[in-house]
Amino acid sequence: MSTHESKRRILVIDDSEAIHLDFRRILQEEPPRSRDELDQLEEALFGATNSRDADADKPAFEVDSAFQGQEGLAKVKEAMAAGRPYEMAFLDYRMPPGWNGAETLRRLRQVAPSLRVVLCSAYSDYSWAQVIQEFGDSHLLRELRKPFNRQAVRHLALSSA
Repeated sequence: MSTHESKRRILVIDDSEAIHLDFRRILQEEPPRSRDELDQLEEALFGATNSRDADADKPAFEVDSAFQGQEGLAKVKEAMAAGRPYEMAFLDYRMPPGWNGAETLRRLRQVAPSLRVVLCSAYSDYSWAQVIQEFGDSHLLRELRKPFNRQAVRHLALSSA
């Protein structure tokens, strides 16, 4: 299996470029850093570690971006047609001027009913009870409040397995 195929595919649908950057920083592997003085001191004190082996066990994510609901729906359709569906989508509630998160989710459910979706926002035009009433209390739907933290995002992304 190639590296590309082994990564968990995640789609971020949000109108804010900064949010896309945050998700990439949290979910994608950071480039390896050079051995600095602190690494050498740690090795001298505690012995050699296999940090590269530990990094190999970390899940890898492939993060794609869509800046509006319509674009997100198109990317989901393309991914399915290519045989490389997304495992999860992080979807903003509010994305003016296009579809909001609820409308985008309705359309996503029509083409990819088993796609796990995390609805994200600092503000919502819908209560969680309203969302559950329309879309059902399912393991396929979660909520993440902005501002979010690194651990919450990684936990949700890992729950897609």
